[in-house]
Amino acid sequence: MNNTPTNAALAPTRTADQVSVGEALPPHPIPITRTLIVATAIASRDYQDVHHDPELARERGSKDIFMNILTSNGLVEKYVVEWAGPAAVVKKIKIRLGAPNYPGDTMTMTGTVSAVEGRLVTVDVTGTNSLGPHASGQVVVELPAGQEGN
Repeated sequence: MNNTPTNAALAPTRTADQVSVGEALPPHPIPITRTLIVATAIASRDYQDVHHDPELARERGSKDIFMNILTSNGLVEKYVVEWAGPAAVVKKIKIRLGAPNYPGDTMTMTGTVSAVEGRLVTVDVTGTNSLGPHASGQVVVELPAGQEGN
């Protein structure tokens, strides 16, 4: 049976003239499951044992397996693109990792528009879990020109 919704619609892409500095993106909680950590590490070809073997992760000083940076980067990108819309083009992502994402926690993504220069929009993003900021940085997206012709 196909579980794909037939009436699913993508949110419209924002245009540069619809965005202003200081605009807050809606918070987005992401449950950090063991499956998410392991599956995304494997999907990104990161076979380091700290991303799939709890015992070996503990031997290396961690309390459990933890999310890899490629997954964190992808979740940051996904958060901003879902806000911006399907025609947005990611031009740059720069993040720094902090507290690890362990299974059983939730990372809540938040963001604020920090610059609008023509069609380029910079969003300051933070993904925070119960231990503190996990990923923080900036994403620059190019949006379509609006009615003002940005």
